[in-house]
Amino acid sequence: MSLTDAPETRPEQIRAGLRDSLSVGLGIFPLGIGLGFLVIQSALPWWVAPALSIGIFAGSVEFLMVGLLAAGASLATIAVTVFAVNFRHVFYAFSFPVHLTKPGIGRAYSVYAMIDEAYATAVMVPASQNSGPRLLSMQIACHSYWVGGSLLGVWLASALPQTLEGFEFALVALFTVMTLDAFRGKRELTSTLLAGVSVAFALVAAPGSAMIVALSVFFVLLTARYLLLRRGGLPRTSEDNESNDGSDQ
Repeated sequence: MSLTDAPETRPEQIRAGLRDSLSVGLGIFPLGIGLGFLVIQSALPWWVAPALSIGIFAGSVEFLMVGLLAAGASLATIAVTVFAVNFRHVFYAFSFPVHLTKPGIGRAYSVYAMIDEAYATAVMVPASQNSGPRLLSMQIACHSYWVGGSLLGVWLASALPQTLEGFEFALVALFTVMTLDAFRGKRELTSTLLAGVSVAFALVAAPGSAMIVALSVFFVLLTARYLLLRRGGLPRTSEDNESNDGSDQ
């Protein structure tokens, strides 16, 4: 089977999903280690790390949860914080291919495990080559990297008393590389510029909640662009024509 062929059998689809997870796993695993370190250094029980990794599985929220738990924050504070940070996942649902999974446990897990890295990986796979088994195996692998990393971090933190910092930068580097790869593959210059404008506006207007504001502004700009293109109010770029051609097939 060539690299351009879609996996045909279920085992081939599962293997393809595991391969898809490897690149993001390089960022997820060390972040999990960092979470394990943080749990131990915050004087929390060791089991908090796997409990957060299995029960929440949301990356940045888990790091925030460690701080909130260590500070004895109220349930209301925790609930509002989790909602604010994870609100961006609402936008992911518009294009995440969860419909590929069968209704039931598989689809419920796919929705639950729709983290940033899984979303970025799934949307980069051509629709003709993606499938339910491939999607689920990729998400399960990502979850395993996170849980395994947190357990390793707990063990290392218990053995090494010195504080280690810098694990969180792995996520920044990971998404920088994935953004560049996506741009080279799609050549979506207009969308990239709109994203940059959204982030710049959010950092200036609302630095305390830049993520939510940037995503909201980006969503509004993309919607306005789409409506203007439908009405003929904007000239079509090459990427708009390619996207429109693909949707008409």
